[in-house]
Amino acid sequence: MTFLFLYTEIAEYVLACCNELTKHGDVHIVRWPVNKEAPFQFQTNKKIKLYPKTDYNQEQLTQLVKSINPDVIVCSGWIDKDYLKITKAYFKKIPTVMTCDTHWKGSFKQRLATVISRFTLLNIFSHAWVPGQIQKQYVLNLGFKESNIEKGFYSCDLDYFESVYQSQKTQKHNHFPKRFLYVGRYYEFKGIKELWQAFTELQNEQPNDWELWCLGVGDIEPINHPKIKHFGFVQPKDLANYTSQTGVFILPSRFEPWGVVVHEFTASGFPLLLSNQVGAKEQFLQESKNGFVFNSESVNDIKQALKNIINSKESDLIAMSDYSNKLSKTISPKMWVESLLRMTKSK
Repeated sequence: MTFLFLYTEIAEYVLACCNELTKHGDVHIVRWPVNKEAPFQFQTNKKIKLYPKTDYNQEQLTQLVKSINPDVIVCSGWIDKDYLKITKAYFKKIPTVMTCDTHWKGSFKQRLATVISRFTLLNIFSHAWVPGQIQKQYVLNLGFKESNIEKGFYSCDLDYFESVYQSQKTQKHNHFPKRFLYVGRYYEFKGIKELWQAFTELQNEQPNDWELWCLGVGDIEPINHPKIKHFGFVQPKDLANYTSQTGVFILPSRFEPWGVVVHEFTASGFPLLLSNQVGAKEQFLQESKNGFVFNSESVNDIKQALKNIINSKESDLIAMSDYSNKLSKTISPKMWVESLLRMTKSK
């Protein structure tokens, strides 16, 4: 088969899934430029072909897709009008799959979309592919049939992060690192300011041995604190240098449709502290068993979550670590491929 992805910004985990997909055919990916705050360096196998969208105007893009002659098209939502025009031309000829990671919140704008979609999206896309249940509710409301919806759209490179877990497991069982780890961009919506405030206040109120390591860049100036360390953007292949020295992953986002990074650190065997706005919590966090959920934007809530970990026995943290790794196996690139293949066979 020939698979075509009309994608926004790709990341390493997308290619991990596509590598698995090449067992079933050739993969073509038209993509937006790489985000400057996340300058991933990609390596692909010869059955994956990447096309920068900026190299093509609409007519050239149409001709490119015609020459690829896809058996299925997977399109990143409905944000790119060029992608929509191309996909519409193949509607009812081949499976045309819309991806969506937006949460259903029942806002006026979303309710309006459920009316308009009958005349727009449902005349472009035959299927919808979402990460989890809260996104599935949205596409059901948009009018997609349940039989034409698949979950599990996002998966990390499970084999790689499983190898990280296995290689560091004994070391951490012998001495669990007293360091929290944040991986993400330095933006307001990531909740990083509240995290820094909660951590520094807790250090003043209840001095302890724990540190906070932060990996990422953005438009927020890094805070200067003796127990908070900043390492900038790190390529996925270099993450193991930091996971070996840290113990608990925290993501305090005010807005996070899913968060593949959560899957990555679940697979790496990290207990989790996640805000209630992180979509991936539904799949990878079970309260008290492998972490804690807190209300986003609440410094006091974040502080309590940090305390929950700091006051835990090392044996409990190790048990959380192992439980996280177990939960990570509920989604994988292999399952991702199976989801897509099911859509190519359904009417």
